[in-house]
Amino acid sequence: MLLAKSGVFWMYRVLYRKWRPKVFSDVTGQDHIITTLKNEIKSKRISHAYLFTGSRGTGKTSCAKIFSKAINCPHSKDGNPCLECNICKGIDSGNILDITEIDAASNNGVENIRSIREEAFFMPSACKYRIYIVDEVHMLSTGAFNALLKILEEPPSHVIFILATTDVHKVPLTIISRCQRFNFYRILPKFIYEKLNYICKEENINIESEALNLISNISDGSLRDALSILDQFCNHSEEKVTLEIVKSTLGFINNEYISKLLEYIQDNNQSAILLLIEDLYIKCINFSKVSEDIIDYFRNLLWFKTVKDP
Repeated sequence: MLLAKSGVFWMYRVLYRKWRPKVFSDVTGQDHIITTLKNEIKSKRISHAYLFTGSRGTGKTSCAKIFSKAINCPHSKDGNPCLECNICKGIDSGNILDITEIDAASNNGVENIRSIREEAFFMPSACKYRIYIVDEVHMLSTGAFNALLKILEEPPSHVIFILATTDVHKVPLTIISRCQRFNFYRILPKFIYEKLNYICKEENINIESEALNLISNISDGSLRDALSILDQFCNHSEEKVTLEIVKSTLGFINNEYISKLLEYIQDNNQSAILLLIEDLYIKCINFSKVSEDIIDYFRNLLWFKTVKDP
């Protein structure tokens, strides 16, 4: 998105990119992993291969980049990169070629991995370690996995591989067995809410807490998804973003409709049901979403009925 400022157009930076973690303390909901990685850095016991697994938007690639900076940063403190030295700035800007990020979804052939194998034996030019971050590694072909296995068996001492995947069951066991595996958890809604609330204050986004709570719950444990949803409401900054605005924008139907629909079903009022469905159809409501909302409605009732602290 291009925005004009004083007659000059500049590119708007989306929230999930702007607020991407730069140090380990910025990472949300993965303390079990952060503690281990920081301890490895402080003790200088670095493995040659890591496997980061977990659902989308949980911090796998962000942690890989922070880890790459921290083990190469000459002024790292408490396992975190300093962010001020030429190494940290160069890695953040992408100007240091010793840190290579590869998307295995579009570079999944055996020739892609062979070129990495040939390049890996050269000493790094600016950093202590040459690091390859392979995202969505499960997308590699069988031949590419075999080529990767060869270098994982006998890696040069200056090379580190960080493999990231959302489908670890598709990664061969021979690859997994040669990596330190870290399982990223889905981020709890309360942690997503806290992060969104902080970002909204920093970005001057005027939004109701109930609306933030909804975004936190529908993001399926992905902070990146939550930030992408929140981004849609940045232009409402002059007007308070309410729960109803969020629901209507995301295609949710009002709870009043759900209550009426269930009341009509209970009363076997078929004509009223059809009229209500027609009203929802005219408003272009997705009926698969209506079914999900009804399920959620009964799920919430069950929670309130059976759990002490729903």
